[in-house]
Amino acid sequence: MPRRTFCVPTLLLAFLAFAQAPAEVEITNEPHHHFLFQNERVRVFKVEVAPGEATLIHRHRHDYIYVTLGDCEVSNDVVGKPSVHLKLHDGDTGFLAGGYAHSARAVSSTPLRNITVELLQDDKAPHNASPLDGGRGLQVLPGGTREILFLKDGVLASEVELQPGGVIPRHHHNGPHLVVALSDLDLRSNVDGKGPVSARLKSGEAQWIKGSFTHTLTNAGKQTAKFVTLEFP
Repeated sequence: MPRRTFCVPTLLLAFLAFAQAPAEVEITNEPHHHFLFQNERVRVFKVEVAPGEATLIHRHRHDYIYVTLGDCEVSNDVVGKPSVHLKLHDGDTGFLAGGYAHSARAVSSTPLRNITVELLQDDKAPHNASPLDGGRGLQVLPGGTREILFLKDGVLASEVELQPGGVIPRHHHNGPHLVVALSDLDLRSNVDGKGPVSARLKSGEAQWIKGSFTHTLTNAGKQTAKFVTLEFP
């Protein structure tokens, strides 16, 4: 008698593949994403992944900006795409458009640490549209530098480095801004009409500052102050 063969129906194969696929979670349910704060513009997380560990597959529904804390190597596994190996350095800041799910694994001997800033009003901003896309600029300050990194979704990202006694001259903040400390910060803000105000942050901390004020900013500490600012319109 001829030998019979049996084929598993395509629908069953698809069902089995779906059943075996890793579960996807919302970013708020991903245990390596530690919620810091939220307002009408941003939702901010501190991400910490130990060497050899990986995040759960989680979805980014909004455009977001990340600020890397410390050097690390990462395997970025976007669902439906090949893995990408990344070498990140302390202070590396980037923008990524939302609408995808991924897992990130720390593959070196150092942890993956960053501040992730979701842009909650990304639907109201021109997607990636700005005259600074792909461009950078360096501003020399009295005792320091300010490097403009990018302008995405209306958010201007800059990295500031101030030597002890270094100053950002008098300037105006029309909108709010977010400060991410890359080093311990001991800053003195001289606000017009209010006088000096101390601002102290530990490395890896983030602070939201409301706008509509003019000030100068001085590094009152004994070490170099390094931080990233995200300025909102």
